[in-house]
Amino acid sequence: MQRHPSLDDRFDPAIRIVEYDRAWPALAERELRRIEEAVGDAVVRVEHVGSTAVPGLAAKPIVDLQLSVDAIEPQERYVVALVGLGYLFAPAPESPDYHFFGKPPERPRTHHLHVCEAGSQHELRHLAVRDFLRSHPDEAARYAALKRDVAARHPQDRLAYIEGKDAYVTALERRAVSWARATSASP
Repeated sequence: MQRHPSLDDRFDPAIRIVEYDRAWPALAERELRRIEEAVGDAVVRVEHVGSTAVPGLAAKPIVDLQLSVDAIEPQERYVVALVGLGYLFAPAPESPDYHFFGKPPERPRTHHLHVCEAGSQHELRHLAVRDFLRSHPDEAARYAALKRDVAARHPQDRLAYIEGKDAYVTALERRAVSWARATSASP
């Protein structure tokens, strides 16, 4: 599998931070139902993830969704259905256990869809960060400030935006996963 060239696109007009939009949860829910119906038996769960899933958190105007499947292979069990819904499959050989889809295929996109195996570290990471930010408004505020700063310094530069957040997001993921494990272990 070759790396999809769109993963290395620098320009993206969606690299801007907007105030939280109360319409995001309904948009996510509608799209999740479409995905669930189209993919069928491979679906274990669908979730609204990312910044647009955290009430009050400023974000890029792209709704992040997660599709957890019973098995990542064979990909045909979900790729064909998702392409039929208007998603672009953007494979990355360095991530054989995690797949990215964007909708529409061209930028700016309205939806990002992350496909992973149910019970995987990828699934836990996305859910933990969402739930951690929902439960820790101080963390959400710090993350929003960082995103605004990076987007202001690198308007519409997708790669610089990702790089500018990378160290913070890696540390945030560690804190969130530790928190999720600790809170799920409590009685």
